[in-house]
Amino acid sequence: MAYRHKNKGIPKDCCRTLVPTSDNKKNAKVSLNESVNEEQLMAWLRRYDTDGDGRLTKQELQDAFKSLGSTFPAWRAWRALRHADANGDGCINEDELCELVKYVIKHGYALA
Repeated sequence: MAYRHKNKGIPKDCCRTLVPTSDNKKNAKVSLNESVNEEQLMAWLRRYDTDGDGRLTKQELQDAFKSLGSTFPAWRAWRALRHADANGDGCINEDELCELVKYVIKHGYALA
């Protein structure tokens, strides 16, 4: 399932959720009425580690944001790296994944 941002155009203080829009084996299976929590989002993001090295590259992040429905996934991936890449190696490792999840939630792609 791919996801799209459900609540565009509503006040920022309202809850935001992800809803399924199409099938894709990389994406988590979440029902229409189920919110995505941080652990589910972490597991979903780990699926984008296509080379299996335990790190998310900018391209892998871009693919993730594209499936989330980001209008500018390359820019969003770059911003996510700037936010979450604590050691400056250009990738998100397991230790930095929590910060990436916070960034994704902060920008309205998931319900915390």
